[in-house]
Amino acid sequence: MVAYVIAERIDQWDPEVFAAYGPLAAASIARFGGRYLAKGDRIGLLEGDDAAPLAVAVLEFPSVERAEAWFASEDYQKAAAIRRGGARNRFLLIDGRG
Repeated sequence: MVAYVIAERIDQWDPEVFAAYGPLAAASIARFGGRYLAKGDRIGLLEGDDAAPLAVAVLEFPSVERAEAWFASEDYQKAAAIRRGGARNRFLLIDGRG
């Protein structure tokens, strides 16, 4: 069953970091059978007290196990180390079984 990863950027982003992180992250996602369903920085908050994140990406993977393997993988963790140098993020994993 599919799984989804929701990645939220919760503070400002260094564009130079994004230029280095983006291609590495995308390649690692593809290697684990994942794909972007949506990504962007035009976020609207429909309900809640917290501020909306500054950007969101929604990823789909074939399974929870593949999503977890991607996040823990050496190639993604190399990309994540770059990302952590330029922004704070939150990653959520959703089991698509409902």
